[in-house]
Amino acid sequence: MKVNENTLLEGHAAVLVPYKAEHVPRYHEWMKSAELQQLTASEPLTLDQEYDMQKSWREDNDKCTFIILDKQRWADPGVEEEQCMVGDVNIFLTDPTDASLAELEIMIAEPSYRGRGIGKEVMRMMMCYAVTKLGVKKFQAKIGLDNEVSIGMFKKLHFQEASVCKVFKEVTLKMMVDESVRTRLQSDAAFMKELDYAQTCSGRQELVSH
Repeated sequence: MKVNENTLLEGHAAVLVPYKAEHVPRYHEWMKSAELQQLTASEPLTLDQEYDMQKSWREDNDKCTFIILDKQRWADPGVEEEQCMVGDVNIFLTDPTDASLAELEIMIAEPSYRGRGIGKEVMRMMMCYAVTKLGVKKFQAKIGLDNEVSIGMFKKLHFQEASVCKVFKEVTLKMMVDESVRTRLQSDAAFMKELDYAQTCSGRQELVSH
């Protein structure tokens, strides 16, 4: 999505950056995993197809994608950004007749980062961004029935179970954003800083050169 192509969101443990071409090789390696393919309901792609997908996600108006970085590693200017990658998070505007409805999806691809609260922090950041910057008023998440960790995380974020599809073996969770929810989301993500991605990257590079 063009709106976030130069946006960096900084949290306590995670930094969210726009999905760039330089992230694709690492992302492509992740998606060779049968486990991640199952969790994300994805088919394996060639590297060229992955580059095409990245370009589509950057330019399409119905997709907003960030790469999740380990903030501690990212804070070291000597570490390449691609080496800080731990996953990705997406907003999909799935209904062309209702731009206020967004589907959320998160993937913590690096196993060592799971169960550390990063997913919950990232979702709070992403939901606040969606509400304040994209005008989202309704969230939904479709999760495999066997992915109990993700289901539990979304329920802790006040999502409610809306339906279960036994054919596709997934549950749909939803949240409506009224004024009280909007206030809570902004309060929960008050720690988040929104920065200029290009300027921030330039600052990291200057630290390395000095």
